[in-house]
Amino acid sequence: MADLPFERIAPTQSVDLIFLCDHASNALPEPYGTLGLDEGAFAAHIAFDIGAAAVTRTLASAYGATAILARWSRLLIDLNRGADDPTLVMRLSDGRIIPGNRDADESEIVRRRADYFDPYHKTVAAEIDAMLVEGRTPVIVSMHSFTPVWKSSRRPWEVGVLWDRDGRLARPLMDAFKRAGFVTGDNEPYSGELENDCMYVHGTMRGLPHVLIEMRQDLIGTDEDARAFAERLKPLLDEALNVMGPPVVKFTRPLMPPKGDTPMDEKMRTELEAATFRRLVAHLRERTDVQNIDLMISGGFCRNCLGDWYREAAADKGIAIDKDAARELVYGMPQAEWKARYQTEVSPEKQAAFAAAQKTHR
Repeated sequence: MADLPFERIAPTQSVDLIFLCDHASNALPEPYGTLGLDEGAFAAHIAFDIGAAAVTRTLASAYGATAILARWSRLLIDLNRGADDPTLVMRLSDGRIIPGNRDADESEIVRRRADYFDPYHKTVAAEIDAMLVEGRTPVIVSMHSFTPVWKSSRRPWEVGVLWDRDGRLARPLMDAFKRAGFVTGDNEPYSGELENDCMYVHGTMRGLPHVLIEMRQDLIGTDEDARAFAERLKPLLDEALNVMGPPVVKFTRPLMPPKGDTPMDEKMRTELEAATFRRLVAHLRERTDVQNIDLMISGGFCRNCLGDWYREAAADKGIAIDKDAARELVYGMPQAEWKARYQTEVSPEKQAAFAAAQKTHR
């Protein structure tokens, strides 16, 4: 629908990919006119990411994947910013004052968020939710572009791979770019470690594999060049996805704290989540009446899973923990002893319920 603040390309294949393009368009809704800028400004990078939309559409078509693209210019509101970011509505961009934004007060910013920012991000979240409900873990690929020259300095990179702490896709993609001869930036020319940007919200904080790809605009400045670039990019993305392996949910940062008046840094978040884990383990040790199969039927995990996840988290930090030792931490005793004491015979009804549940659990 033309009145929506985003364009959604529907999937034609069952593929676990979602392409995003936060800065796809240089258009503005009619009530905002040109925000007081001359028309020439809308052909420049301050208005949109040149070429990114054409690459996104080409890749989405090649994969038969879902794509969500911004319908309006970043000058109206920047979809790749946190909702409370002071640069959400830019008053100054590349040294140029934006007259239509200069006097935008809090009520105007709230209005733009409700009309243009929130619907885009709610739609992205809904696409992710729908895949997860189907038992599929989506991979998020965000497409952006950058200017060849910044403040009189030529940027050497042809592509940049932006990422935070989840390198499952970013690292093999950088390797693939380099093998293909691309001058590749690792978190260049921008950083992928910004809290509350689009990939942080939809990728990092949901534990989903993701990457943001930056492309130099002189390589994709025309639709023909953009389509050709996408055709070069697809086999490299295929290679990186293959190296990454099947996508799974994996958290690399502590969960987002609830909004409130009490400040909370990452150390505090980690401590709170560790305390929550300890309480969960203590609860499961106490509730010996709850069988592992009950947990698997209702939640898709069990005590063994918790022990295995603990072991995997330790391995990520270079700490080797034996599988039995990790599970004993959860059970409070060797697993064999717990089974002898508390495990009951599984009824045919529970076996059937367990088999049915496995069809929907990843």
